[in-house]
Amino acid sequence: MKKTIKDIEVKGKKILLRLDLNVPLNKETGEISDDTRIMESLSTINYLCENGARVLICSHLGRPEGIDKKYSLKPVAEKLEKILKHKVFFAEDTVGKDAKTKSKELCDGEVLVLENLRFDKREEENDEGFCKELASLADIYVNDAFGTAHRKHASTYGVANLLPNAVGFLMGKELKVINGILDNPKRPFVAILGGAKIKDKIPVIENLILKADTILIGGGMSYTFKKALGGNVGKSLVDEEKLELAKSLIEKAKANNVELVLPVDTVCALDFSSEAKSKKFSAEQIPDEYMGMDIGKKTIKIFKKYIKKAGTIVWNGPLGVFEFDKFAKGTNKIAKAISKTKAFTFIGGGDSASAIIKSGYAKEVNHISTGGGASLNMLEGKVLPGVEAIDEVGQEKKFVKDKNTSKTAKKSTSKKPATKKSTAKKTTTKKSTTKKTNSKKTVKEK
Repeated sequence: MKKTIKDIEVKGKKILLRLDLNVPLNKETGEISDDTRIMESLSTINYLCENGARVLICSHLGRPEGIDKKYSLKPVAEKLEKILKHKVFFAEDTVGKDAKTKSKELCDGEVLVLENLRFDKREEENDEGFCKELASLADIYVNDAFGTAHRKHASTYGVANLLPNAVGFLMGKELKVINGILDNPKRPFVAILGGAKIKDKIPVIENLILKADTILIGGGMSYTFKKALGGNVGKSLVDEEKLELAKSLIEKAKANNVELVLPVDTVCALDFSSEAKSKKFSAEQIPDEYMGMDIGKKTIKIFKKYIKKAGTIVWNGPLGVFEFDKFAKGTNKIAKAISKTKAFTFIGGGDSASAIIKSGYAKEVNHISTGGGASLNMLEGKVLPGVEAIDEVGQEKKFVKDKNTSKTAKKSTSKKPATKKSTAKKTTTKKSTTKKTNSKKTVKEK
């Protein structure tokens, strides 16, 4: 079990807090258009401030090539100040003179936001020198940026090896939920996988074949499976190089008594357009001039039967071209079915999260992951670098800081911050009480 901020003494300590504040910005005004990621970080920020820590927040924003002020974190610091209702300081650099000066001046309960990590190319290179400079600003490192935990960058991996460390509440919740699903799911365990390309989900399918009872496959990648089985899929998206692999995954599912369920009907169009006229065909008999755009009514009905009986549901990837309203029906219908089930429901971030939010059922599911790539990697069975670097509870390491490391003042100045209590809904994983059966199952093509 990884150390959390509750396992460490933070009063009077400088905490380098890695958050995922990569918020969307309005292209015209540059203003923050969605503050969800800021709000999700409040519980950790509030806890640290209320317990007398000196909080140095670091994050990336966008993909700048060098210093680019349109990606500055200053607007994020200003937004955070309004939410917390107390002063939030901002450093004009990340590890430079301003950051060093302001970090030394911090008092207990105060917050300093450092400038965009990616303004320095050494961040993504996990450069040793940059790691040491970051570490020199603080006494303890805390990672609460699950969305970047699959990156082996300086702020997500390297610096954790130089300081005593822990995870924040958001990261801790993500790990608890995903590990609980993979290690002890309430059964039947149903995985719903969509998205455009099969190559993006191969490791996920391979791992879930060993974990799940049923795997429902939709979206663009379903046509590769259909063609592998000899079906005609017209102009639908197909990964020709993965046809044999698709066959092997089907056989692997059979060997592990897992139902791998494919669409039986498809909503198609002559071209990839929001205005294209739709027509329905059997999933195995799509005319040469048509392409699949969404799952059909019969497939929705079949999928809903599995969803209704499920004990645990993991959904990753839309089941059609959901960005076009005309071809979002399958995704929306499945989202609604998931919202009404009694199962523990997990949405795997990225497009899946966008789909459930767009459908209006986000509040009805148990957990929407804050990290698309990170959650996908965990579902594949991978250990995330940002998680691997964090100490286990009871693990004691000796950390030798660089000579340039700043020192926290001997006497801490306590200030009670006027932080706003986080009202984020707690997510809990239901305990599994049922074992996986060994009943014989086959690929479903009705």
